[in-house]
Amino acid sequence: MAQTKTANIATTPRDIAFVSRFAKIYTGLLTLMGVTRKIEKVPGTVLKVKEASITLESGDVAEGVDVTPSTASVTERIIGEMKLQKYAKETTAEAIIEHGYNDAVAMTDIAMIDAIIGKIKKKYTDFIKTGTLTGVAANLQAALANARGSVLNEFGKMGKSVTEVVAFVNIMDAYAYLGTANITTQTQFGMTYIKDFLGYRTIFLLSDAELERNKVIALPVENIISYKLNPSNGDLQRSGLRYTTDGVTNLIGIHTDGKYGNVTSRADAIYGLFLMAEYLNGIAVVTIASGTSNSIYLNKSTDTVAVGSTTSLTATKYPSAATVTWTSSDTSVATVSSGTVTGVAAGVANITATITVDGLDYTATARVTVTPAGA
Repeated sequence: MAQTKTANIATTPRDIAFVSRFAKIYTGLLTLMGVTRKIEKVPGTVLKVKEASITLESGDVAEGVDVTPSTASVTERIIGEMKLQKYAKETTAEAIIEHGYNDAVAMTDIAMIDAIIGKIKKKYTDFIKTGTLTGVAANLQAALANARGSVLNEFGKMGKSVTEVVAFVNIMDAYAYLGTANITTQTQFGMTYIKDFLGYRTIFLLSDAELERNKVIALPVENIISYKLNPSNGDLQRSGLRYTTDGVTNLIGIHTDGKYGNVTSRADAIYGLFLMAEYLNGIAVVTIASGTSNSIYLNKSTDTVAVGSTTSLTATKYPSAATVTWTSSDTSVATVSSGTVTGVAAGVANITATITVDGLDYTATARVTVTPAGA
């Protein structure tokens, strides 16, 4: 009778430890963000974000009179496609002998997991920075209040429900704010008090590498989606590419073995994970501006206008007496005068507001898309 022995089992404790730790960290992150929309895709799937708007007709309709339909629109923009990400790590025999397995292999496996999670988080924060609900506030607490109010208001206008909102803050901004706060029986709880007071599910504190200072980003949990590719795909297995997954979340695949040619211990990891938001105009990006430094901000980072129509951009500047100069990167597409942007031809133009203080220029830019008239 045939027997299954240890030598016949391809999955190693190292593989199991790797995928289990990764799944624990990533699913923990999704839980903190309140993500419930977890969708599996196939390679090559095009990912799109949306901007939705609706103009309500009068609700005061007389008895027996037809109700005029309101005008709603949703525009989509392609942001990329689902692709497998592939990473490898090799540890030499000399390093293992000198430092031991735990330090040379196990600890660097953990570092590899942390680096991959970091890349996913960075890609996500870079994406949500493109949110189109922009604003300016005097301090951190005001910025958090402004951001939460903006997304609740916008989702309300879209007729969508919001259960909870999450925020992202630079960690140095958080501690700078707490460092000057008066300590009371309420504020002794720091950011937890602010989170609960303003009604946030979670406030994530990010490093300078993930989110620059003086920026607060907020979005409803209903606006967050986690897409994934399955690394345990049967076609990969049949082709000889066998990766260990946890068999439940199947978030990442790992294959480890010894390479005798160069005498190393090698780890190969593959995954396809993408965190994104469905609606760009459901993401608030608020700038903290105390008014003590030279700066300029626009009320929008992106906008859309039809050919022959206009839209308005508003600049907030410090010092307030500074004169704003408006320019367009392509006047054949859009022109600008005192913040009023006119669509000339279909295309994209960057509209820039500039102030000059003590010989130095400070700028803010909005990306304006011009659509055909009547589109």
